[in-house]
Amino acid sequence: MAVATVAMAGSGGHAGASAARGPVKTHVHSLSLTGASASLKMLGTQATAPFSMVGVTWNGAHAKLRGTVEVRTRSAVSGHWTSWLKMQQPDDIPDAAELNRPGVRGGMSPMWSGPSNGIQVRVTGAGKATALPAGLRVDLVDPGRPATGATQDSGMGPAGYAMDATATDTATPTDSVAPTDTATATAGGDASGTPTATDSASPTDSPTVTDSASVSPSTGISASASASPSASLTSWPSQVPSLSEAYPSCTTTPSSPSATASPTPPDPMPAATTSTVAPPTVVTRAGWGADECARDTGYPSYGSAVKVMFVHHTDTPNDYSCADSPEIVRSLYAAHLSQGWRDLGYNFLVDKCGTIFEGRFGGMALPVVGAQTYGFNTNSVGVAAIGTYTDLSGGDSQETSYTGAAPSPALLSSIARIAAWKFGMTGVDPATATASLPEGSSDSSGFTLGKDYTFNVISGHRNGFATDCPGNQLYNALGTIRSYASGPVSAVSVTGLAGGAVKSGTSYYTKNSATVSWTTSTPSAVISGFDVLVDGKAVAHTSGSARSTSISVASGSHTVQVRATHVRGATTLSGSVTLVGDTTAPTFPTAPGANLRTGTVNSTSVPVTVTWKAADNAALAKVMASSPSSATFGPTVTSWATSAKPGASDLFALKAYDMAGNTGGASVYRTPNIIQETSTTRTGTWTRKSSTSYLGGYSYSSSSAGASISWTFTGRSVAWIVSRASTSGQAYVYIDGTKVTTVDLKSSTTLYRQAIWTKTWSSSAKHTLKIVVVGTSGRPAVTTDGIATIG
Repeated sequence: MAVATVAMAGSGGHAGASAARGPVKTHVHSLSLTGASASLKMLGTQATAPFSMVGVTWNGAHAKLRGTVEVRTRSAVSGHWTSWLKMQQPDDIPDAAELNRPGVRGGMSPMWSGPSNGIQVRVTGAGKATALPAGLRVDLVDPGRPATGATQDSGMGPAGYAMDATATDTATPTDSVAPTDTATATAGGDASGTPTATDSASPTDSPTVTDSASVSPSTGISASASASPSASLTSWPSQVPSLSEAYPSCTTTPSSPSATASPTPPDPMPAATTSTVAPPTVVTRAGWGADECARDTGYPSYGSAVKVMFVHHTDTPNDYSCADSPEIVRSLYAAHLSQGWRDLGYNFLVDKCGTIFEGRFGGMALPVVGAQTYGFNTNSVGVAAIGTYTDLSGGDSQETSYTGAAPSPALLSSIARIAAWKFGMTGVDPATATASLPEGSSDSSGFTLGKDYTFNVISGHRNGFATDCPGNQLYNALGTIRSYASGPVSAVSVTGLAGGAVKSGTSYYTKNSATVSWTTSTPSAVISGFDVLVDGKAVAHTSGSARSTSISVASGSHTVQVRATHVRGATTLSGSVTLVGDTTAPTFPTAPGANLRTGTVNSTSVPVTVTWKAADNAALAKVMASSPSSATFGPTVTSWATSAKPGASDLFALKAYDMAGNTGGASVYRTPNIIQETSTTRTGTWTRKSSTSYLGGYSYSSSSAGASISWTFTGRSVAWIVSRASTSGQAYVYIDGTKVTTVDLKSSTTLYRQAIWTKTWSSSAKHTLKIVVVGTSGRPAVTTDGIATIG
């Protein structure tokens, strides 16, 4: 395999689908239906070889089956039989050039059954006189299993480039077995014919997904095919598969497509396409295991340009696992081939996880004529959503037994991604543009051969054919697909800043870095990338799937915005948020101070108040104390009630934090002391009282009016300590000979060692505190227990 390095645009591979390890051999086992009358054909309950898809086909491409086809299948896993399930009438049909070839059969829409090993079929005409088509048979499709031990491939490729791969020898899916060849299988028999979820691609083999800007908008392609198809061709378009790809080397039989094919380049050679939109990431035919020797060899028919996208659904159940999507695609491929079609009918398929699969061979960037919208296959592209999307209301067929599902956002966005790329080739707006196509068939109900019909460039299958496809739920979502494909990106909003940034009010603060997060209502598949703008200048770029990235800013106030770029180039700018870069530490314009306060005193603790004033050039966040104990305060708090140990030099330490995380500290040492009455000058009558409730075990009490007690000390703060009771009286307080207040010691409960009054100065100095007993009537007693000072 020759591999070219290419830049891949769009979102990466979705979880679920596993890459095939080379071509996967599929089998179609055909069993004839029989019956006693022309209007009833049946196949009785039979055990079969493993299969996962059921088709019912008949002779004559134009023959109609007017009636009901019902099947029952037996699960190879559980052994249980399903109820009778109605099959959908056919609606994906090739145009005349392909349809009218010898051997092409009519058929119902194939039905995905999952791993099965038993079948029962009944076909009933619309009336007793309604004859059913001749040659009715059931086609049981075994999607095969990827070979073990082969080189594993990621299966992912850019839609603008066809990988050059030489297919290995394989049997064609038309090697069906006769009815007598069906092996009898027991319930719950071998289901090994289907790949398991463990058949996944090696992570190391996954392609690197780069931003779409790396793909030249003028070409959408960064490499050319590696195989030169002919020495006489001096310029082989890189988007056209090589001769070796179109005519793979296969083991041929007289009836195989490759037996008589002579390698011939397309004539005329399709013109290379250019798009303003980078190609999406797609699981290539090699990725899902297409057996290129099974299809008609050579090149498909090409149109001149894709003018309309027709959206389909596959009429298969919705409860499939996305890991089974490659099997479903291979089964549809085999089912279409079993009807005599030259290849898979759809140009692209998309599963509910949003994984895009390459359909019909011929070059994804080219206007390959598919077999998807009868009469309008030329110059259109058919994209099939895997599943059923009916709601069985008006406009939906009642024939199917499957419950329709709402299309997933991933599915819608991937269809839109294909549309954006395709219509970037013609420069039309997928949301509003229309285009005309001529009807190419003479027997399409409601349409006239040769007449031009105008379509929205993104239309449903039902717009070009008498069908309910793609089901009401998907059809009603076409407006969403058009909006996604057209752009711009909607509702881009910055949701927050983190990673070093902290919010305060409406602004964010950081030292220098932040992680910006955002949201949008537009899916990633149609977003080529995001740019984060600081003060209007792009400073970071991400892929369309990212929703956050890191930035750095200088000091100062900045505006931060996110700009989203749609794959078509339109940009959307979010609102702005303010981010302040700040590397300046907070300060303490007013240094910490420690002063005595009122409260209970003991020999190991005196109540103090620590005061400060912190400031920051941007925004202060908090102040934290670490000594003499720990505490945290808001940015506007300027004091702290705590305690300190007397007789020791105590450290009062604070640290201020700003919103950006910068810090600044300040501290002060202060020594609290307790001075008792032995160091006083007393006048009048004072009685010494002993109790363990008093500081030092004693206190002095007086009931004599005019009795005084004085302390002379050096300090900047003082507290008078007393005992209080209901019989306590009043006292006058003098500082340095001046009466400053009258203190009432009365308390409803008895309290000891109470700092009842304090005084603080701006600096330390020598002072005298004098207490004078008032002699309050009925409660004259004053009991003093010393003073506390801070030097």
